Amino acid sequence: MAIVALGGALIAAVAAGAAWVSRRRIRARFETVADRTSRGADIIEGAEPVSLNHGDRGVLILHGFGDTPQSVRALATALHANGWTVRAPLLHGHGSSLRAFTEASAQSWLADAGHALDELRTHVTRVVLVGQSMGGALATILASEGHVDALVLLVPFGRLSPRAARFAAFHRVVSLFVPYLRSRSDSSILDPEARSRGLGRGVTTPRLLHELSLIVRHARDSAPSIRVPALVIHSRQDPRVTIGDAEAAFARLGSTEKTLEWATRSGHVLTVDFDRDWVTSQVLGWLEAQVPRA
Repeated sequence: MAIVALGGALIAAVAAGAAWVSRRRIRARFETVADRTSRGADIIEGAEPVSLNHGDRGVLILHGFGDTPQSVRALATALHANGWTVRAPLLHGHGSSLRAFTEASAQSWLADAGHALDELRTHVTRVVLVGQSMGGALATILASEGHVDALVLLVPFGRLSPRAARFAAFHRVVSLFVPYLRSRSDSSILDPEARSRGLGRGVTTPRLLHELSLIVRHARDSAPSIRVPALVIHSRQDPRVTIGDAEAAFARLGSTEKTLEWATRSGHVLTVDFDRDWVTSQVLGWLEAQVPRA
């Protein structure tokens, strides 16, 4: 029996050692690629926050998980050209080093969004929120707290996929063996040219998925409290948010005046994909109707 026990312990030790070596190799591979991408810069070129002043109507635009303001810059520019003061902050850990991203949290992302909203209010008298993907979940939370005039949600996360939810739920155990996960998918941006210009990291960790799940859960709980007019745009080809989840999330919104529109030629990142001009037109037209010039 002692020999059997010793053999079992030896096998366990070997397995643990192999897992440790594998984990170090995975970490080194991802971090080498990440360092090459960021080139040691504090902020990756093109990922800078957007700050544009123009008039007393303000828009806060929040980008998605693992993405940067680059993904919403065209929409921000269009809104500014139509008389809006615009802010699109770079959320904590995004658009920088992989290490900075891995140290981010749900609390830091929500704090960034709240601080940007407070700063915007010092320049304008009326404020609307626009959020894409995780940014939509953040915008939902902020809108539920009141003091905004309208809400635009672009493919907002209302629930994680079953696979992502499992990684999030068991992140402490999974992280022991798999430090990083690939999160990039060609189907997220169907336009190949737009995809090639994207600055999204394409890498996450099990713990970060847990942090994302906290934001999504908070948004789900906050949605029924929203009272301002809301425009929601989803995509029928979105690989991350199913049509059923999109419709269920829309139904949870407490707004008495709410509109659901569907993009048909895009993946998940609507503001840069094939439907980007249509999305921009929808957002501009709807916001002008809800918050007209004084």
